[in-house]
Amino acid sequence: MNLFAEILAVALLALVLAAAVVRPRGLPEAVVAVPAALLLIVIGAIPAAHAVEEVARLAPVAGFLVAVLVLARLCADEGLFHACGVWLARAAAGRPDRLLGGVFGIASVVTAVLSLDATVVLLTPVVFATARRLGVPPKPHVHACAHLSNSASVLLPVSNLTNLLAFTASGLSFTAFAGLMALPWLVVLAVEYLVFRKFFAADLAVRDDTAGVPEPVAFPRFALVTVALTLAGFVVTSALGVDPAWAAAAGALVLAVRALLRRRTTAGALVRAASLPFLLFVLALGVVVRSVVDNGLADGLRRLIPAGSGLLTLLGIAVVAAVLANLINNLPAVLVMLPLTVPAGSGAVLAVLLGVNIGPNLTYAGSLATLLWRRVVHDHDHEVNLKEFTRLGLLTVPACLVLSVVALWLVL
Repeated sequence: MNLFAEILAVALLALVLAAAVVRPRGLPEAVVAVPAALLLIVIGAIPAAHAVEEVARLAPVAGFLVAVLVLARLCADEGLFHACGVWLARAAAGRPDRLLGGVFGIASVVTAVLSLDATVVLLTPVVFATARRLGVPPKPHVHACAHLSNSASVLLPVSNLTNLLAFTASGLSFTAFAGLMALPWLVVLAVEYLVFRKFFAADLAVRDDTAGVPEPVAFPRFALVTVALTLAGFVVTSALGVDPAWAAAAGALVLAVRALLRRRTTAGALVRAASLPFLLFVLALGVVVRSVVDNGLADGLRRLIPAGSGLLTLLGIAVVAAVLANLINNLPAVLVMLPLTVPAGSGAVLAVLLGVNIGPNLTYAGSLATLLWRRVVHDHDHEVNLKEFTRLGLLTVPACLVLSVVALWLVL
């Protein structure tokens, strides 16, 4: 039964991920993932008790994701991302190199604070509009959004769904997590920026001096204060042993009440912002991955993961995690890797996180964020060259991975 269950679980995982990539007829990812999880339970490939246990483990993470998605959408409704676009245009003054620096700064902060989904879905269209307003090629700046949505998400527990899972498993406080990941985050940003400046040198030399400078727009103070207080809430709830989802929910609730009273949004829009089908997909994917792990994958990976706590061990863990992310996507990869590395301590868990967050910049299928970014780019009539994307990934991923692991080892 084990062999049959493993083959079926792997086949269904591949089907679920393929459906998430293609999204036939625009159907939600959950349409395939939920039946796949139920089938594995029915045939006994995963006991119902284990499936319930996995859903219970992921439920707080899913609840947090709902709150952050709604918070990011409401920030956009308040004009935060529009103000970012105006600031970028004015700061660039027609110079693409300055625009790239501004995009790196804003995308890194947005990814870290409001999650990678906000960078992909809300900031990328703003960057497109800003580049076209300035009459410069959008390619370097749009690719920066894709890369930073993954690699810049290593800083805070709230930056990425993978971070939330690792944060829960690491046993670290919010501030301890951020403190350990700050130097690797800065190293990754520096490497990415230097490679982008060299790789897109020709595009960054194009300049349109006839482009007008937009009038300044004030940043929405209420939204900024709410986000700042929400971040402070993450620190406080972590110190008190309370799930940070409550702080995110409080921030989203404050902005939601304000937006509803001012008729800037509707209850239906808030429900759509919560992306409930995607949350079902996450929970169902967790069950499918648990079935794959329980039926043999864990034993195989355990032989690949090096033992110890030194630099080479951390690097080996990060490399395995990065390869696995590109093979089966980063969310399943972190679900697989965490149970195998938690016994080795928080350093090993954070090494996994570096692997699954930086590694996906190598291929389209490495993360759900990159897949979503491709759809956003396509909607703006901009084609992505696979060869160019891969070349850029080969230049950034290995260097970012090695240097960030070294930075993590030094901090540890």
